[in-house]
Amino acid sequence: MNKKLGLAVAGALVAFASTANAGISIPAGDWTVDISGNVNAFYIHNTSDDSNTIDGGLANKKGANGSSSSSINTGLLPSWLTIGAKTRQNDLDVAWAISFQPGASQGASLGGGGGSEFRQAYLTFGDASWGTIKVGKDLGVFGSDAILSDMTLLGVGIGAGGAGSSTLGRIGSGYAYADWMGQMTYQTPNWNGFQVTAGIREPWANATQSEIGYQGKATYDFAANDVTGRVWVSGLTQKNRRQC
Repeated sequence: MNKKLGLAVAGALVAFASTANAGISIPAGDWTVDISGNVNAFYIHNTSDDSNTIDGGLANKKGANGSSSSSINTGLLPSWLTIGAKTRQNDLDVAWAISFQPGASQGASLGGGGGSEFRQAYLTFGDASWGTIKVGKDLGVFGSDAILSDMTLLGVGIGAGGAGSSTLGRIGSGYAYADWMGQMTYQTPNWNGFQVTAGIREPWANATQSEIGYQGKATYDFAANDVTGRVWVSGLTQKNRRQC
């Protein structure tokens, strides 16, 4: 713990940002087409006095070229363009979405998205009475609430200055990255704030010796007078087989 705190304090960060976002809905017969997007860019300059890494290795550290680095890039929440549609037919709520997340940095690439900048491409169908099934590529169930609740999501965070399509916030210095992967999940109806999501996902390492992964979480949203919040627990399991 002392090492983690020391590294966090040792890094100094300066960031200036410009943001814009928009969203429109277009009726198209029985469907409603939604187009939404966000553009943000930060000037990032960070310095670090320590070349060691912490568990996860994503916090700022002193590099081979010195203790300082600069970049112009998106924040932890990258710029994105999402096109989707939804409808209600045959007693089913049906929706799909495809999103594109470019970075602002030269040569930016999305390592966490499977080597592409398309993080989402999925289909959902279901009903409020029995739940929703999702098939396709989306944010992982395990760890998703941690990153979506990160206070640095709309900023940069401590994992800054790289050439990826986004900065890294507190990923690796407080929680594991949920990542974006192919999955088939089921989410229960909302029972007075309590919900369960579970399903299968592609292996974490996506290697031939890895078996399919299983992921799940339970969440509870509450409100008491002017206080609102969420409590969650999530987990995953996956077997890896090594060949000697």
